[in-house]
Amino acid sequence: MIVTMIVVAEVGFWVLLVGGLSVRYLLRRPRAGAAILMCEPVLELALLVATVLDLRDGATASTRHSLAAMYIGFSVAYGHYTMTWADRHFAYRFAGGPKPAKPPKYGMARAAHEWRMWLRTALGAGIAAGLLQLAIWSVDDPDRTAALRDAQAPMGMVVGIWLLVALSYTLWPKKDPAGPVSGAPEGPAGSGSGSGSGVDAEPGVERRPA
Repeated sequence: MIVTMIVVAEVGFWVLLVGGLSVRYLLRRPRAGAAILMCEPVLELALLVATVLDLRDGATASTRHSLAAMYIGFSVAYGHYTMTWADRHFAYRFAGGPKPAKPPKYGMARAAHEWRMWLRTALGAGIAAGLLQLAIWSVDDPDRTAALRDAQAPMGMVVGIWLLVALSYTLWPKKDPAGPVSGAPEGPAGSGSGSGSGVDAEPGVERRPA
């Protein structure tokens, strides 16, 4: 049952996301689209309730219960980020919106991006670990909750590894192999399209041709 709920929640997330964005941009009904998108947290709530009821009915905790906690935690942490990413790309493809800027690849901008991603990962892992701990206290039976305790340590390892990645980009920033564009004027005058460098001077403001 729990595994089925996880699959339903994941499929439902994308169905609501595509449906909400379609209503917002294709049907040009932003309020109705936003209302559909706001239904997404209901899926996580339903999964949480199903997991709690399953444990309270006497089920022994297993990997499926741990996966449910992880899914909820990382959905909360990355849900808004994913929806914003999809919204920008949908607007660009179907509503003439600005071209979405790609994540930075070099320098301290890349380091800042990695730190932001680490914070999301730490938040997701923290929520998941907290839900697991609440389940352990609620059941109050070490023999039935051993799987939940075992699932907490790997999440800490993921956060630690991502922390090392963010630190590496901070201490040893990745350099742009192309280097600075020589002779390119600074300021607004340098944002023209004739430089041939392939790098947008102002990422994210390019609009699709009419």
